[in-house]
Amino acid sequence: MPPQPPSAASQDEPVIRDRGDACPGALRLHAADDGYLARIRIPGGMLDGDAALLLADAADRLGDGHIDLTSRGNAQLRGLGAGCGGELQSVLVRAGLLPAPTHERVRNIVASPLTGLDRRGLPDVAPWVAELDRLLCASAAAAGLSGRFLFALDDGRGDVTSLDADVNLAAREGDGGRALLWTAGQADALLVAAADAPRAALVAAGYFLDAAREAGTRAWRVAELPAGHALDAGELGNRLARAGIPATAARRSVAPRGPAAPEPGGVEGPDGSAALSVLAPLGRLTTPQWRLLAGLTSRMRLTPWRGIVIPGLSPALIPGAAAEPDAPRTAREARTVRDALSALADAGLVTRPDDPWRSVTACTGRPGCAKSRADVRADARAALVVRPVPPAAGPPLPVHWSGCERRCGHPRGTAWVDLVATPAGYDLTAPGAAPRHGLTPSELPAALAAVHRTTSHDAAKK
Repeated sequence: MPPQPPSAASQDEPVIRDRGDACPGALRLHAADDGYLARIRIPGGMLDGDAALLLADAADRLGDGHIDLTSRGNAQLRGLGAGCGGELQSVLVRAGLLPAPTHERVRNIVASPLTGLDRRGLPDVAPWVAELDRLLCASAAAAGLSGRFLFALDDGRGDVTSLDADVNLAAREGDGGRALLWTAGQADALLVAAADAPRAALVAAGYFLDAAREAGTRAWRVAELPAGHALDAGELGNRLARAGIPATAARRSVAPRGPAAPEPGGVEGPDGSAALSVLAPLGRLTTPQWRLLAGLTSRMRLTPWRGIVIPGLSPALIPGAAAEPDAPRTAREARTVRDALSALADAGLVTRPDDPWRSVTACTGRPGCAKSRADVRADARAALVVRPVPPAAGPPLPVHWSGCERRCGHPRGTAWVDLVATPAGYDLTAPGAAPRHGLTPSELPAALAAVHRTTSHDAAKK
């Protein structure tokens, strides 16, 4: 796996923070080179159509006309003016996206995007999202969490528990309504009743806050706690008992059962309905693309892989069914999966598993970020246009383009091809391949093609 960014240290080298985290939010805007940036937390990525349309209006009136998707399933507006904070706050209140201004940066909850939507028969953890968000916003202590602290609510498929969350909940399939709870770095888990799971997650977050306070290092995340203050499953069990939550020790057994990110395309549902999954190239949507998605069923789920899942469509047009002539293509008319995917493909979104954009991510780069050494998105587009289709030896590894060594937004839970801009050009690192340094943009297409001939998800597992 490529080098990790310096966001956390081992417990032998505890992180000592001299300030609170500066993670942007909806009220604390970040000054970037292309204007101000607002990050809107959307717990579980679950967004209704009215709220989505209000966000699009804000992006057009106050920002640069785009909505960015983050690696935690949140939304960002860029190009904001310095004086727009009050107006943006009013929009978010109307959209129901600011239920507790004091807690707006701590509502970092990722959830399995297809939970309750496919035929896997796994428990639906969507109710956990709403309940944990309610508990967080009602807890005065939870306001002390950093904007980087992350909760992962997994339905048992092992997708979001691969994302290095601080507190993990995983439903147990066929286990009488129980869930596994563990914190980052813990080898052991605790088994709690599914009905108690959101409250148990909040107890775990409170345990972290107490440990961070006692350590005096102002840790932002569980992995930053020094060894002497590391979270212990036994003590967490004691705290759960005091909170009236029965818990027993259990083996941590949740692991991904396939690709973590939902495949682009149609998803057959358990109850005669269907959903679809698409990706935004480089995680960036124009407001017309966003409105097209919001208008399909008035429900959206943003994924931690910069994708969007739309539930509530007719299954009649799952890809593979015969296409009808003159199929409707507008958002208002596209009520079936096949028609909707056709309209979204025409709009420039990734709708097929073999689309090369599926495996490409990038940080903001120039001109938006002052720390970036290159316009990584432009370089990624140029390299993608001429890159040959990879061989059928398994899906290609993600390629992440970074403008500096921080590697913002890099993939998690998987190996990846790492491209980092340096003063001398791009450095390329990939599993099983010799590192290359100082590559020029014109050399990158051939270098990436060579990497894709020798690496894939399947090869990286060997």
